[in-house]
Amino acid sequence: MSERNGNGDGKLKSTRWFEGDDVPAFVHRTALRAEGFATADFEGKPVIGICNSWSELINCNVHFRALANSVRRGILQAGGLPLEFPTMSLGEQLMKPTTMLYRNLMAMDVEESIRANPLDGVVLIAGCDKTVPAQLMGAASADVPAIMLTGGPATPAVFRGKEIGVGTDLWEYTDDLRAGRMTREEYDELEAASGPSVGHCPEMGTASTLAAVVEGLGMTLPGAAAAPAVDARRYQVAGEVGRRAVALAEEGVRPSQILTKEAFDNAITVLLAVGGSTNAVIHLIALAGRCGVDLDLDRFDELSRRTPLVADVRPSGEHLVEQLFHAGGVPALMKELEPLLELGAPTVTGATVGENLAAVKQSTDRSVIATLAEPVKPAEGLAVVRGSLAPGGAVIKVSAADQKLLTHRGPAVVFDGMDDLIARIDDPDLEVSADSVLILRGAGPVGAPGMPEWGAVPIPQKLLEAGVRDMVRVSDARMSGTAYGTVVLHVAPEGVKPGPLAVVRSGDMIRLDFASRSLDLEVPAAEIEARLADFVPPEPKYRRGYGAMFLEHVMQADQGCDFDFLQGRSENPEEEPYGVLRGMIGGW
Repeated sequence: MSERNGNGDGKLKSTRWFEGDDVPAFVHRTALRAEGFATADFEGKPVIGICNSWSELINCNVHFRALANSVRRGILQAGGLPLEFPTMSLGEQLMKPTTMLYRNLMAMDVEESIRANPLDGVVLIAGCDKTVPAQLMGAASADVPAIMLTGGPATPAVFRGKEIGVGTDLWEYTDDLRAGRMTREEYDELEAASGPSVGHCPEMGTASTLAAVVEGLGMTLPGAAAAPAVDARRYQVAGEVGRRAVALAEEGVRPSQILTKEAFDNAITVLLAVGGSTNAVIHLIALAGRCGVDLDLDRFDELSRRTPLVADVRPSGEHLVEQLFHAGGVPALMKELEPLLELGAPTVTGATVGENLAAVKQSTDRSVIATLAEPVKPAEGLAVVRGSLAPGGAVIKVSAADQKLLTHRGPAVVFDGMDDLIARIDDPDLEVSADSVLILRGAGPVGAPGMPEWGAVPIPQKLLEAGVRDMVRVSDARMSGTAYGTVVLHVAPEGVKPGPLAVVRSGDMIRLDFASRSLDLEVPAAEIEARLADFVPPEPKYRRGYGAMFLEHVMQADQGCDFDFLQGRSENPEEEPYGVLRGMIGGW
């Protein structure tokens, strides 16, 4: 039997719907009876929502119905009533122009679905990149007891005897094709071998990164991040998550009690130690904004200076996430990070991070999980750069970059949007050399719109054919977590807003200096001001519907790209939603 819901009255949220002998309670109870439930199924029991982002449009999430069944079994075992509900879902491969355009919409869907219904707790089932932060953001704002279950990495494909990931190896083979080192027939072979199972990216792309980050935040059970999607242990974890969701509802533990400043520091430390996706920077800042935690770009840089790469996983390392799982998973990784972690941070287990780690053994596979004393790569695997080209900041994944290019000066080659880039990047007459700095603008939150993963600008074909494998690239876009290279991303302000990126011209000299964390446009300030005086922003891509709302309210990358009106969380979640009536009043 439940004890409390966190508001001191000893009652579950759902009792506001189901207790009483008046008309509203009559209507609410009969709604469940119409589904075949008896009063004994829900009377006095925690009602646990299963927030399922299953969709046949998303191969990463298509196994979630089976996962939800395992969650349901756990909830029933613990004495709760599971009620599954769908929300919008976001699939990287098929959704255009980008899932990032819809992350905030999904977060709103999740938040209002949790708030508006008689749910005492919720299990969030997510996998593909933006589904994870969208669900976390929505749950954090609704602030009802919640726990997350991610879907697990896919089985690696095998091509020519080598296990390959979804993106990291694809980008390399695609460069080989464009450079003439691979035939079209061989590329077709690669396609036939790719995608052998359900699940998210098997390398440390954005989805695998965010799964690890969720564990770092304390919002899932230890060991839940890396179990493969097709492994029976993924379904065993799902049952455990269901059981724990009931306990969280009974204990009244809300996301606001878990998602603290210390939790975010732990999550960032895990992000850095796995060489994770730069996309996590944007999502963590957005989530912190929902939680009232002050988190800016500089905190990522501060923690990066002390945190080395410990997990040897692509694209920053050699292995895939399945090997990380067999080496002990995120718990074994966090065991190595223990001196860097906030061990007193609470988690959804009911124990602190330190208490959870006390039971964890160190990994015996040092080829996958290294130590702080002998890491895979040194600290500073991610850096925040600022300067006259990026006054609001930008990020670079140092661990996946060519170290020789981290200090570089070269002339800009500017592309205005993806159409311009596609039209000119492989033009034999393009004025470009290996020393050039490729700049893509108009690919940010407002410009693209939605800030797609276009930041890993391809190397011009004529340079690929000459053997060039990396160049300095700068953009207001994002980059797939599976990608690599000396790529400066998330430049703020973006190129359709008044700022240096909007007025940089081909031929201008650009200087990147990782050591001093600077990215500068070597043009006199007076000249930049003169150019800005003539700057005319482009026409908006949307004038109606959700797209128009997005363009009006989305914040810049350094603020997490959330909507300005979604910052913060419910002040009194126990009093929500409005309109749960009492008495002999009819109507819905």
